[in-house]
Amino acid sequence: MASDTNTSTNTNNPFEVPPDIKQRLKATYDAIAPKYSAWSQTLPQNAQLVERLEKLLTLLPKHRQLRVLELGCGSGVPVAQKLLSHTNIHVTANDLSSAQIELARTNLLGGGGGAEAKAGERLDLVEGDMAQLTFPDQHLDAVVAFYSLIHLPRGEQKDMIEKIARWLRPGGYLLANFSEAAAEGVVMEKWLDERGWAFWSSWGAEETLRIVGEAGLQVVGSDVTKDVVDAAFLWVVAKRPDDA
Repeated sequence: MASDTNTSTNTNNPFEVPPDIKQRLKATYDAIAPKYSAWSQTLPQNAQLVERLEKLLTLLPKHRQLRVLELGCGSGVPVAQKLLSHTNIHVTANDLSSAQIELARTNLLGGGGGAEAKAGERLDLVEGDMAQLTFPDQHLDAVVAFYSLIHLPRGEQKDMIEKIARWLRPGGYLLANFSEAAAEGVVMEKWLDERGWAFWSSWGAEETLRIVGEAGLQVVGSDVTKDVVDAAFLWVVAKRPDDA
């Protein structure tokens, strides 16, 4: 998520994507995971995240078990937590940061007894680069990505959308957000913490919607919303057609 920070962009010259983006992002989130988790859970838009998620779930079948992937699960709260509250949902929660994954394990499974043990049977925590994930085609009922795809270089964002389209079952959904303004790259130093470093990129709203459509997904809802620090994000709900 966005935060007050020092920002550097290349406005006069072509932006050169740092070659060590993934390593630096992992190091950042490993270093600041508890601080980031505490900060993010105080944000007023969390209620909106849950509301968007609940609306998505109303679109999914109720009569069978569902497979949902969360990209960039962070500490597991509130998104994976909300998903696991629905007993017909199996959650695969992915994050680049090992520290975030451990926070998610604690938050979602706790001591591992009783109801938490049952929830654990429906949860896979997967550490690593989302770009390296693999699933069979038509395997997932939904993919959710809140403030995570934006950390990828633009080419990888496009690749991920295409992969997600293949992974979704016919009738499956993607719920994700993207930066509204086009930017080949934005680097933020001392993001949230002296040890913080972050990278964002975006195709911009119009091009992002085009990419989603070209991947074979039908955009069924989109809107632009400003978050707590007035950064504007494009929110997209897209469906793999039932006959695809």
